[in-house]
Amino acid sequence: QVQLVESGGGLVQAGGSLRLSCAASGRTVSTTAMGWFRQAPGKEREFVAAIGWTRGRTGTDYSDSVEGRFTISRDNAKNSMYLQMNSLKPEDTAVYYCAARPKVFIAQRESEYDYWGQGTQVTVSS
Repeated sequence: QVQLVESGGGLVQAGGSLRLSCAASGRTVSTTAMGWFRQAPGKEREFVAAIGWTRGRTGTDYSDSVEGRFTISRDNAKNSMYLQMNSLKPEDTAVYYCAARPKVFIAQRESEYDYWGQGTQVTVSS
């Protein structure tokens, strides 16, 4: 079992930045592929970013909508994962979820993740 707790959400103006954190327990993040997803009001949950083993090394992956603005990272010593969000736009407004899977390989699909946090609200005002 893996427990995930997100933090760092809030209200920010367009163009601003936020850093989300995901604290994990029950399994070390270094042996777990992890990701961020988000769900806006009235929409389905969508992939944002992921970190895990790919092409023979630890790598990252991003959705087209956040590529170049968001950065996913993890700190093995703190057993935590982060999402640095820069140049935020009103369309980034959503509940952001941290997810983990009991495999090291990176994944984009929601169905490939077994563990989820409770979510943290990010609101970007125009």
